[in-house]
Amino acid sequence: MVVNKQNLSEPNMAAKTDTPVNERQTLPVPEYHEQVVGLDHETVGNVRCDNPFMIAEGVNVYYGDNHAIRNVTLEIGKRQVVALIGPSGCGKSTFLRCLNRMNDSIENARVTGNITLDGLDIYSKAQDPVALRARVGMVFQKPNPFPKSIYDNVAYGPRIHGLAGDRAELDNIVHTSLERAGLLKEVKDRLDDPGTSLSGGQQQRLCIARTIAVNPEVILMDEPCSALDPIATARIEDLMDELCEDYAIVIVTHSMQQAARVSRRVAYFHLGHLVEVDDTDRVFTNPQHKLTEDYISGRIG
Repeated sequence: MVVNKQNLSEPNMAAKTDTPVNERQTLPVPEYHEQVVGLDHETVGNVRCDNPFMIAEGVNVYYGDNHAIRNVTLEIGKRQVVALIGPSGCGKSTFLRCLNRMNDSIENARVTGNITLDGLDIYSKAQDPVALRARVGMVFQKPNPFPKSIYDNVAYGPRIHGLAGDRAELDNIVHTSLERAGLLKEVKDRLDDPGTSLSGGQQQRLCIARTIAVNPEVILMDEPCSALDPIATARIEDLMDELCEDYAIVIVTHSMQQAARVSRRVAYFHLGHLVEVDDTDRVFTNPQHKLTEDYISGRIG
C-alpha cells in the first residue's frame, strides 16, 4: 500500500453521501484545483499487480512546456481490464497513448521515464514502433475503418506483418477475428462491402477485429463506446469481457458505470497525476483520496 505523503486524504473515506449527485454543486477542475494544495504526492492504493506484463515507471509527458503527465507509475497485468478515469484534460488519454508510442507522431511531445512490455523497453532505439503497435493495439474513440472492404480492413494488418502464408490462412485469420469480435454472423455474406457501410457499433467491432487480427498482447481502448448507442455499447462491453481472457486491456472512459461493469482495476487521474489506483470495487465503494471521492460523488467533473 502506497501512503500519501502530503496527507491530503482521510483513510477509509466512503464514496456514498446522503446528497443526490444532481443536487450537489459540481466544480470545474481548474476551480476545484485552487481549493486543493500540495497535489504532488505518491499514488494512493496499489500501483502493483499480480503477473505484471506492461510496467510504467516514473512516466512524464511534456507537450512543449506543458507538463501533461507527472511521474506516473502503473503496472498492467495479463488477462485483466484496467480502466483509466478522471475529468476531461486530466491526462488519461495522453498516458494511454504512451503505451504504444502514439505520442511519437506529435512533434513537440516528449516522454521520460520507463515503460516495458514483457521486460523490454518500448522506447528503446532498437524498438520499431510499427512492430510495437502490432503487440499493443489501439481502438479509438470514433470508429475509423479504412476505405476498404470489410475483408481488407481485417486482412490489412496480417498482410503488412506477413502473418499469413497464403490466401487460405489469411481467410482463416479474417474469419476468426470477425468471429471473436462478434461480427462474423452479421457480415459473412458481404465481406466485399465497404467497412464504412456498417453501422457505428458494427464499425467499432470491425476496428476491434482489425486490432486482434495481428495477435496483440495488449489492447488499448480510448473511450470506445462514447459515440455508440446503449445496445452497441453493451455489445462492446460484453466483447471486452470475453477478450480479457486472452489480452491485457486498458480502457479510457468517462462513464464510471462502464468502468464499474468492465474493469478489474481502476486508476483515477487528476491534472496529470495518478491519484489513486486499486481494485474496482474498492475504489468505487471506499476511495482513499478525497479527490477520488469527490470525482466519484460528482463534486468535480
